[in-house]
Amino acid sequence: MTMWVFGYGSLLWNPGFDVAEMRVASLRGYQRSFCMRSIHHRGTVANPGLVLALDESEKASCHGVGFAVREGQEDEVLAYLRERELVSAAYLEKHVEIVFAGGGSVEALAYVIDAEHEQYCGGLDLEEQAQIIARAQGGRGPNHEYLINTAEHLSKLGITDHELDELVRRVKFLL
Repeated sequence: MTMWVFGYGSLLWNPGFDVAEMRVASLRGYQRSFCMRSIHHRGTVANPGLVLALDESEKASCHGVGFAVREGQEDEVLAYLRERELVSAAYLEKHVEIVFAGGGSVEALAYVIDAEHEQYCGGLDLEEQAQIIARAQGGRGPNHEYLINTAEHLSKLGITDHELDELVRRVKFLL
């Protein structure tokens, strides 16, 4: 059985593993949200940035990409993803059902925010998000690059995220 991974943020433009197949997909019951303070990759403890997470919301649906892992690389990819995504334990590893844009569905691995974790910051308004993203920088670079890369890749895939597009406009203005 093929291992699938659901990407909705940086995995879209930097999966970090050899992808066998990529398909636009959606995940019901979650929304893409800048609801996690980043103290490692896009910010620091002293000046946290924001990164995207899947925030549970009953009526929401998040559009992203399903990545099929090459046969025989499942253990290696899982170890890599755990090292990358679980660095501060703010994400929970879950098996979820994703639905492909062309029809059909599969079980996929997804990393969702732990709303009880100290890095969770759901409910920030757009202006506060923009102010944080415009000034934060971490080990993997400026926070605004993360936002812009994600928005550009969603657009290339034909995925519209109006809130993300508005956030990009606001951050570019602040820069």
